[in-house]
Amino acid sequence: MSTELSTDRKNAEGATVVITHRLRENKQAEYERWLEEIAPLCKASPGHLDWHIVRPIPGLTETYTVIIRFDTEEHLREWMESPTRARLIEKVRPLFVTDDDFFISSGLDFWFTPAGAKAKIPVRWKQFLVTWSAIYPLALSMPFVVNPIMDYLGAPNNRFLATLAVTGVVVFLMVYVVMPRYTRLVQRWLFVR
Repeated sequence: MSTELSTDRKNAEGATVVITHRLRENKQAEYERWLEEIAPLCKASPGHLDWHIVRPIPGLTETYTVIIRFDTEEHLREWMESPTRARLIEKVRPLFVTDDDFFISSGLDFWFTPAGAKAKIPVRWKQFLVTWSAIYPLALSMPFVVNPIMDYLGAPNNRFLATLAVTGVVVFLMVYVVMPRYTRLVQRWLFVR
């Protein structure tokens, strides 16, 4: 019986996939057209909740990050393993520098639930604003910190490697440093409906 409860709790939390596509140079327009094709199909899938795209910074990166949320991990996996998605990934694969990289988690809501609190998860638009306002300064500042360190360590001057390092630092800081403190700071506003 405890297995059923933990499965129900997991399903109630929803599931998120973070997809990273590193594109070949000057392939953004083709990729954007592909996004217009795949987005409506994904959004029509059972259990779809939302879809966000973090576009590359012109002149600095060719990496797109697509964040998709579903109501359950089962629904998310059904979409990720669907023949429709597989067909569309094969269609866009020639634009990629690397493969269709993704990571599935139980959602980003853990950022918005205070430790030990019985508070409800805040409305999505507030989650969006808080997340965006935390990622933006990190995305701007981390290249100025990470790139000199990589140069000092003798890492090759490669924008894909630099983007990998910068995004890794940003995600680490978001999960372990920024969001736990930031959500406590804006807690009164965040949890008022």
